[in-house]
Amino acid sequence: MAIEKVGIYRKYHGKVPKDKKGKPLPKELWPKKRPFSWSVRWFSTDGKRYSKSFKTRKEAENYAETRQLDVRSGKPDLPKKVTLQYFYDEHKELMEKNLSKSTLRLHLEVISNLAKRVGWNCDLKRVKPTDIERVRASRLKSGIAQATANKEFRAIKRVFNLAISRGYLSDGSNPCQSIKQIKIAPKRPNYCSPEEFSSIYHHATDTFWKAILATVYTTGLRLQELLNLTWFDIDFQDSQLHVTRKSEGQWVQPWQPKDCETRVIPLPEQTINLLTAWQSVAPEECPYVFMEHERWNFYKRKVKAGTWNKGQSLSNNVLRRFKTLCKRAKVKVYSIHDLRRSCITNWAKSLPVHVVQMLAGHSDIHTTQMYYLSVQGEDIKNAQMLQSKMLGKIPETDLTDPKVTHFGKIRVFPGKDTGCRKP
Repeated sequence: MAIEKVGIYRKYHGKVPKDKKGKPLPKELWPKKRPFSWSVRWFSTDGKRYSKSFKTRKEAENYAETRQLDVRSGKPDLPKKVTLQYFYDEHKELMEKNLSKSTLRLHLEVISNLAKRVGWNCDLKRVKPTDIERVRASRLKSGIAQATANKEFRAIKRVFNLAISRGYLSDGSNPCQSIKQIKIAPKRPNYCSPEEFSSIYHHATDTFWKAILATVYTTGLRLQELLNLTWFDIDFQDSQLHVTRKSEGQWVQPWQPKDCETRVIPLPEQTINLLTAWQSVAPEECPYVFMEHERWNFYKRKVKAGTWNKGQSLSNNVLRRFKTLCKRAKVKVYSIHDLRRSCITNWAKSLPVHVVQMLAGHSDIHTTQMYYLSVQGEDIKNAQMLQSKMLGKIPETDLTDPKVTHFGKIRVFPGKDTGCRKP
């Protein structure tokens, strides 16, 4: 930051003016004889002098006041030049253990997309809102969905906020600040009804898949929560399932839930019975609930050899095999996440929304309301019944307008005959 008063000075240009005899004019006469601009100067904490020029004194005074306020509030020096390449490498190093792999990959991808537009040697301070908009327009032309474009926009906005917090940009200089996301009309969430679920369930031929289907449809687990579920997370005595962080062990990989919070979900008797049946035939010594024998042997060999990739899925082909079950059941091809949505919708029919939020593991209740509560046909019928109760029983005489019947009275006007219409 500046360590002394910010000053305003004239900055002269060109040669020193001379009088008629060819002698240089004294400095006090320069303002009328020599072109100049206004310069704001200050010394920083590193002892270096900084300056910035303006055409008018008013502009210089406004800027000087801004710098002086920075001194009073204790703000740091002006950010140094940081290129996109430097920031990319630093962000990758700093966030490798602080962000999930998918989030970090998204951050690096949006920085790379921006660098392809403005160049890797571009200073962060020189990135303009139009550059962000052009990158988004280019991505949309490439065929990505608007929702994906919004996701990338939120990521690049977060990246520039991190640049501000690291001192590479001044406060309020995020180029994404004045840009709005694309407005997208929400679509109706997919809902797997109990009848459709029953059809899918009866096409599952083994205990493994029957246990998976029942667990997801009655607990609303996310896919990664399902795959990282261990036998220690299931309380068979109290019929409860615990979603919690995993520490690295002999056969257990480190993992934490999306919301980074522990939650407890009740289990119905049918799901407990299916999990008990699967446990009786599950691989011995395997800590994971939904890992089959062949996959467990492969996983064990890899872990012993030290070649297991920590980003690798614990169980493979889960989505593909589930979609095959949907096709055999001749229902809509759902995803595992659709079963989660359906479970949350079923909860919302009988439970308060804040309880549904807790069971679903949402940090924001608006997420529960906006993306997971699907309105069904029976909800529409219940709304119609409620409307009918609100109006009560309307007399039959109120259902027909007498003016449109054959026996309705004709309106009386001055000087006109009155009477009734003939049948």
